[in-house]
Amino acid sequence: MAAVRRWSEGMASDNVKGLVLALSSSLFIGASFIVKKKGLKKAGASGIRAGSGGYSYLLEPLWWVGMITMVVGEIANFAAYAFAPAILVTPLGALSIIISAALAHIILREKLHTFGILGCVLCVVGSTAIVLHAPPERQIESVTEVWDLATEPGFLFYSLLVLTAVFILIFHFVPQYGQSHIMVYIGVCSLVGSISVMSVKAVGIALKLTFSGMNQLVYPQTWAFTLVVVTCVVTQMNYLNKALDTFNTAVVSPIYYVMFTTLTILASVIMFKDWDRQNPTQIITEMCGFVTILSGTFLLHKTKDMVDGTSLTSMSMRQLKHEEEDGFDESIPLKRQDSLRIP
Repeated sequence: MAAVRRWSEGMASDNVKGLVLALSSSLFIGASFIVKKKGLKKAGASGIRAGSGGYSYLLEPLWWVGMITMVVGEIANFAAYAFAPAILVTPLGALSIIISAALAHIILREKLHTFGILGCVLCVVGSTAIVLHAPPERQIESVTEVWDLATEPGFLFYSLLVLTAVFILIFHFVPQYGQSHIMVYIGVCSLVGSISVMSVKAVGIALKLTFSGMNQLVYPQTWAFTLVVVTCVVTQMNYLNKALDTFNTAVVSPIYYVMFTTLTILASVIMFKDWDRQNPTQIITEMCGFVTILSGTFLLHKTKDMVDGTSLTSMSMRQLKHEEEDGFDESIPLKRQDSLRIP
């Protein structure tokens, strides 16, 4: 009771605002996956699907509703960080996975095995453990200080590895395996996302300092980070649309969250040297979080073709029926089978 009383007393009005914004963000972002998927399906029925390289979804109003919903969620999430500490806001982002999976089950008729649900829970628990034991945010007084951190050898080496991996995925693996392996599209989104978050953080710091009276817009580093943000976000949006159009939403959401969170934390550790300000217990706890995430991802993969109370044959019949109704198959969450692949 004493701990609860101390928590309630320490919950300032700004923290309450941050909490409400963070919860709203998860709701909007979780719902946006479903609305965008509906728009992609509708656009794919009358044009070239996004998974096949088409962009007809750009003319679909429903897709834009989903996109606007996601933007509203991201703005709410960004605003939440202005009122509450990251240790409060970041873990709540995991709620978007639960919301997306629940809506996918109800609206899109996408089924997830019981053990798949357990895998999602493990992913959320592991990611939350990592975030909750993260060190305090580093104090930055100028955007040039962020630029100095971004141009240190360690982060430059990480950025080079990310760019190399992204180009290999896009030009080699996407044409051959993009339609059959979910990790290809999600890999591009997550790798690029880890760089975009570091740039978003830099732009956010610049805006915060500017609003406080120290103009950071006069520095070219601010605009360089902004250009990186725009480039990365456009790339993420493109390949996330392909993943949503090709695979099961209830599986895309948690896997994307896990990979994105893992790579973002790694990028932050390298750039901001977070582990230098932590004790061994905190680091070990974070490593346990990584193991939990990997366990959840493995469980999702192993149960991808399982459906409660039915055989594989009956599942295949439902897949074929669903394929006839919607024009394409989305029942196999992680990997399409060759016999069902669209030519």
